Order: sequence, then C-alpha cells, then structure tokens
Amino acid sequence: MGKPEKTEQATLGYMPVQHSVLKNAEIIPMSLRSVHFVMPGGVDDSTAPSGGNAYDRRVSLDLPGFGWQVHKHAVDGSWPRPGAAARAELARTLAEFPDGTVVLLDGLVACGVPEIIVPEAERLRLAVLVHLPLGDETGLEPAVAAELDARERTVLRAVPAVIATSDWAVRRLVSHHGLAPDRVHAAAPGADIAPLASGTDGVSRLLCVAAVTPRKGQHRLVEALAAVTDLPWSCVCVGGLNQDPEYVAELRSLIARHGLEDRLILAGPQAGAALDASYNAADLMVLTSYAETYGMAVTEALARGIPVLATDVGGLPEAVGVAPDGGVPGILVPPENPAAIAAELRGWFGEADVRRRLKAAARGRRAALNGWAGTARSLAAVLGRLPNEPRRAA
Repeated sequence: MGKPEKTEQATLGYMPVQHSVLKNAEIIPMSLRSVHFVMPGGVDDSTAPSGGNAYDRRVSLDLPGFGWQVHKHAVDGSWPRPGAAARAELARTLAEFPDGTVVLLDGLVACGVPEIIVPEAERLRLAVLVHLPLGDETGLEPAVAAELDARERTVLRAVPAVIATSDWAVRRLVSHHGLAPDRVHAAAPGADIAPLASGTDGVSRLLCVAAVTPRKGQHRLVEALAAVTDLPWSCVCVGGLNQDPEYVAELRSLIARHGLEDRLILAGPQAGAALDASYNAADLMVLTSYAETYGMAVTEALARGIPVLATDVGGLPEAVGVAPDGGVPGILVPPENPAAIAAELRGWFGEADVRRRLKAAARGRRAALNGWAGTARSLAAVLGRLPNEPRRAA
C-alpha cells in the first residue's frame, strides 16, 4: 500500500492513517498522536554531522508512519553543559507543554540538567533517548565526568522510559545507573541499503567516517598506519573538524611527524553525494573509537558491502553483527592497541582469502540489515506505552 497523500491536516497531526498490517501484526492507528521531540540546536547542520543528529532527523521523518506526528524543538546550547540562556530556553520550551504531553528528549539535552527535567517529569509524559552516556565521552576531566554521570543518573531515574541505541547500551544503562530493566528499551539505528561499493583496487583504500575527536581515536589509526608504511594503503578520514580543534591540531602534527600527509587525508565533514562517493571508493572501513553505543558508520559501510575493521568496544560488535550464514563481516581489535590494528591490516593486505571471506560476509550482512522503519516502530511502541498519568520523580 502506498503512502497516503499529504494534506494540510497532516501538518496539524490530524490526518487519518490507513490501516496497514505490519510484519509483526501491529496495526497503525487511525489517527496520529503527537510527540514533541526536544533535540540539540544544530541537529540539521551539515557542517557538524553526528550519528545522534542523523538518528534524530531520520526517526522524526519515520515516526508518522507508526502513528506519531513529530513536533521538533531544537534548543541551541553547549549541551550537556549549557549556559544560562540555553537552560532558560529549555525550561521555557517544556513549561509551554500542557500536562500529560508526550515528550521525547535527546539525552544530550536532557541528561545534564536534572533540575529542569525532574520537576517536569511529574506532569509530562517523558522519554529520554540516550545516544551516549554523558560520562563515557573521552577526554573529560574526571570530576566533570563524575558530575555529568551523577546528573544523568538523576534524570534517567526520574522518567518512565529510557531509550538506548543498542542492546549493549541498554545493559550498560541498567547496570550503571541502577535502572529498572522494564523501563529501558532498545531502538537500534537502521540502515538504508545502498549500491555495492566499487572500491578502488579491492584492498588499498581505507575509509574512516567519524568526527575528529578524542573519543573516535583517530590518533590510534595514525599510529597503526605509521607501522605499515610499506603497504600500499591510502586513507581518507571523513568527519567534522570543529568539535575539538586542539585534538585536530595534535592529529595533524602526528600525521606530519610520521610523514603521512600524502597518504592520510582529513577530508572534513561530508554529506549527500560527496559522502556516497567516499564510501563507493572504499575497500575497507576503519573505526578506532574508545566508546560507541552502536556505530552507525559501520552499518552505513556494510549497507554498501564494505568490510569493517573496528575496535571491540561498546555496541560496535553489535553493529558489525554476522551474516545469515554466520560469516563475520569485520575484524574487531582490542581497544588502545595500534599494534593489533597494524597486524590486522597486514593480514588484510597479505591474505586474499581473508579479503574474500570478509567481503562475502559484508554482502550477506548488507542484505540482512534492519531498516529505519524498525527503529521508528520500536520508538513508537515505547511512546505508546508511556503511562497516561506521569509518574512522580523517583
């Protein structure tokens, strides 16, 4: 059944949605309910892309297909440690919602300000979407990380529903913050199947897609590549360069110190056709993060049949996954071990059988990836189960 035509009523959230039986026998309700989605300012900024922003944008588009009209509220600020103006804007935004309103809050905005969120949890029906636990960001001063961690715990204990982006992240939040397991739900990112990547020569073009920040660990990739300069690799790092200028400067210095300027390119952020072209030219995806709740860049690579070399942290093994025949479409290496990355790169370059096996598994995984409709369906189910009467803060 095709999508119903868009009408003026649709923008107001009143359009009837035709019944449609889904794979799991759920039925789309006859009318759209409303959810107000509070997210960071800059969510649509193509010069500062992030997995969290991409996730927020995509589910906002897909939730109406599962019965929820989305009203977006982007609040500017240096989240999760906002200034006075941002805090006032967030408080004002929430205060304007009538009692009982369903509100989905991006955790980057919500989790650092319990003094704003917890009182509102007593009258609004709140769900918090956690892309990354605040204390897990790499490079924070220990005291700052501990403070953010405590603030996040207060917020998550006060709301009736918490949404995480992988099964690993659900387990992490439940155990770390002492949350009731029945209040924490997974809604893993989907992936759009893309044409199979052509690659360059089948082996030598490496691609890293990640903002250039300490958590993404590009310095470990540089150290590993410096140990295999005898191999004919080239590497393109696609990702924002503005989040941590000091780290970017240190990374450029490291690249220069190893004489890799002509072989390792910091290409900056890309989107649309430019990003598609970078994926299409890639033979192997590399990601050397310290912490990831899932790893959308991994599934974006797999959606094009590109094998993956990644650190064995957080939800990355879940994103890499397995092909239907049991083949593993990637290589997982211990964190904080450039030598292990270098050793696996030597295997990738030197063993044609390894490449064939990984590429076959990546193509199998590509065909079995879940789409974004599954993500929206999971979110819609959580929103639909929010209690009709807001809970008092725990």
